[in-house]
Amino acid sequence: MIGFRSYMETALAEARAAGARGEVPVGAVVVAPDGRVVAAAGNRTRELNDPTAHAEVLALRSACAAAGAERLPGHDLYVTLEPCPMCAAAISFARIGRLYYGAEDPKSGGVAHGARVFAHPQCHHAPEVYDGIGADAAARLLKDFFAGRRD
Repeated sequence: MIGFRSYMETALAEARAAGARGEVPVGAVVVAPDGRVVAAAGNRTRELNDPTAHAEVLALRSACAAAGAERLPGHDLYVTLEPCPMCAAAISFARIGRLYYGAEDPKSGGVAHGARVFAHPQCHHAPEVYDGIGADAAARLLKDFFAGRRD
């Protein structure tokens, strides 16, 4: 049996890079069933002038392009912040096997808060969900980012 290996540090690096670009510091990583990182991204909504350019969506797009398929069964997704409803729906559509996320998002989350996308009967696929992975580091990045904007 292979032991659990977290890829949250890679997602946190993507989040830090997003913050350095002036984006909300959220990062995401898609990991193939064999443990290879197949995509990594940070938020780029401002840079691309695209409200859908969340880290999760960008990472899923890249991983699907690399796989040549619109679904990623057996893949894991690591994201530093609880996905919003849009991203949760994309995660479901991509058939991600396991979702690991860091900080919770009571205001805009779509997994444990708000819309709770995976709990709806209309949701055709719900991944296994593991929260709190790297939560303190992810929350600190977000708090520091927004504190710097309020000064």
